[in-house]
Amino acid sequence: MHKMKPSVSTAMREMIAQIRQTLPFDAPEAQVCQGPCEGCSMKLLTYLDDELAGWEQRLDQGERPGLAELSRLARTARRIHAVLQKNGLI
Repeated sequence: MHKMKPSVSTAMREMIAQIRQTLPFDAPEAQVCQGPCEGCSMKLLTYLDDELAGWEQRLDQGERPGLAELSRLARTARRIHAVLQKNGLI
């Protein structure tokens, strides 16, 4: 008996949870805005937080994302993670 893959909605919720655990959304601005800056970390975190909140709301309303939306969010999160890493936040 093989295990079924999670639905795209479930995968989206799991990815959102993982992104929220990985990135420093709760870091104080003074910590986020210190040192070298390649792209504004604060603006990137705010943008991604808004994206995640939007998806959480749409999922709660029963919207079912497609694989394209899942991939786009994953790609966005990876890019922001890379910038935050360059800026020394991760």
